[in-house]
Amino acid sequence: MASPKFSFCFLVLFVSYGILIPTCCLGDICQPKEHAALFVFGDSLFDVGNNNYINTTADNQANYSPYGETFFKYPTGRFSDGRVLPDFIAEYAKLPQIQPYLFPGYQRYVDGVNFASAGAGALVETHQGLVIDLKTQLSYFKKVSKVLRQELGDVETRTLLAKAVYLINIGSNDYIISLSENSSVFTSHTVEKYVDMVVGNLTTVMKGIHKTGGRKFGVLNQPALGCIPLVKALVNGSKGSCVEEASALGKLHNSVLSVELQKLKKQLKGFKYSYIDFFNLTFDLINNPSKYGFKEGGVACCGSGPYRGYYSCGGKRAVKDYDLCENPSEYVFFDSVHPTERADQIISQLIWSGNQSITGPYNLKTLFEE
Repeated sequence: MASPKFSFCFLVLFVSYGILIPTCCLGDICQPKEHAALFVFGDSLFDVGNNNYINTTADNQANYSPYGETFFKYPTGRFSDGRVLPDFIAEYAKLPQIQPYLFPGYQRYVDGVNFASAGAGALVETHQGLVIDLKTQLSYFKKVSKVLRQELGDVETRTLLAKAVYLINIGSNDYIISLSENSSVFTSHTVEKYVDMVVGNLTTVMKGIHKTGGRKFGVLNQPALGCIPLVKALVNGSKGSCVEEASALGKLHNSVLSVELQKLKKQLKGFKYSYIDFFNLTFDLINNPSKYGFKEGGVACCGSGPYRGYYSCGGKRAVKDYDLCENPSEYVFFDSVHPTERADQIISQLIWSGNQSITGPYNLKTLFEE
């Protein structure tokens, strides 16, 4: 049974600035009145270190050099030279860095928490046993909601969960696996059926978050998968152009997801969402890098082979040899799959306050303020 808790609001005088800020206390935890937590679900684009604490392989970890070299000065488990997208969103929302759920001893959930796991898919079968799949991430969120109810009581927890934003990126691993030479995915499923399974699992998890109390969702669609250095190197060798087969998978996913989100809005009470056009954002960054101040869009900073597209950054995976560029900020990709910190920063700014050509019906800034 939850212990009795109380909440109250008051004005805090910040002497050095001479301003008054309304503040609320949930039990013994005080936050600004407009505080909205951030809960993060997804794969390696969002993982901030959960895979450091599970039994997996180096393919699904980034806790070694040169990852983390430019911002943190040491590897944190982020698949980047520095910060990743959720780090920037938390900063814009005036939140501290959102910690990985599996970080030992961490339980300050009033700001949110990050469940994302590198290699994870919407399907349980994707890298099964080596990652925290999306369904398991949902089960962790349900545990967090119980901890919050014990700490804050039902009323305060209901308010916190309803005001929070749920940021989700998932599906790329499900599709990249299907492109590998030994994959039997499309011998047992049509492309359309497989996409329906991926999107269906994602929307089922969103319904589970809503049932637990979530109302506001930021969902990234699939990036331009066929333009990623890894996919170009594996499928195209050194021909240079994007792989249309992979991009077509992403496009189909995105059209199905867009329709399903509209259905959820009609079905679920209070459901609000930001559908983020990650496909066109990444396509433009990769193919028009100079527009954003990059020198290189299609070749990774760290890796080997064509486009540095072999997944060898750090020398801990199957391929040990790798090259490393001098200045990651000149590149869109840090390794053969993942953006540099600077690319993530640019993307984060666009999805935070961008117009409806990038994110709609809400952008993330509006979701946090609602």
